[in-house]
Amino acid sequence: MEAALDLLRHTLTSPWVYLLLLGLTAVDAVLPLVPAEAAVITVTVLATGGEPNLVMVLVATTLGAVLGDHASYAIGRGGGSRPLDRSPADSRRRAGSQWARRAVCRHGGIILTSARFLPGGRTAVTLTMGAVRYPLRPFLLYDLVGAATWALYCVLLGLFGGLAFEREPLYGILTGIGLSIVVTVLLQVARHLRRRANRP
Repeated sequence: MEAALDLLRHTLTSPWVYLLLLGLTAVDAVLPLVPAEAAVITVTVLATGGEPNLVMVLVATTLGAVLGDHASYAIGRGGGSRPLDRSPADSRRRAGSQWARRAVCRHGGIILTSARFLPGGRTAVTLTMGAVRYPLRPFLLYDLVGAATWALYCVLLGLFGGLAFEREPLYGILTGIGLSIVVTVLLQVARHLRRRANRP
C-alpha cells in the first residue's frame, strides 16, 4: 500500500495533475459516475511541500466544473424546450414539467449553486436550465459561484483530512470522502423535510 501511495505522490508532482482534475470535474457534469469529488479530495490530502499547488487545484477544479456545466447546459439547450412541451396528455406530467420550468426561472441561482452538492443534481439542473433556455449570463455568474464554492469545499475537506492524518494519508482520504457523503446525505434529508413541511 505504501508503494502505491508513493507512486501516487510522484504523479501529483507533475503539472498534468491540474489538467487531469480539470478533465474529471468537467466530465462529471455530464456523466455523474466520474468520481471528481473523490479525486480532488485525494489530491489535496496527498499534497506535500507545495506540490501540487492548492491554489492551482482550486482553479483547475472550478474551471473544470464550469466547463462541464456549460457543456451540459448546451446539451439541454440543443434539445430545446420541445421535450418539455411534448409532455403527454397526462395532466400530472404536464403540471410537473410546467412547475419545473417555473422553479428554474424563478429560483435558478439558488437551485444551480446548491444542486452540485447532491448526487446527480448538478447534471439534472444544468440540462433542465438549458432546455428551458435560462439566460446564459446569469447562468455563468451563478455557476461560477457554485463551482468555486464546491471546489473550495472539496479542497478544505482534503486539507483538513491531510492535516489530521498526516502519517496515515489513506485515513485522511477516507475521512474526507466520508465527510462529503455525510454532508450530501444531510442536504438530501433537509430537502426532503422541507418538501414535507411545504405540503398542504
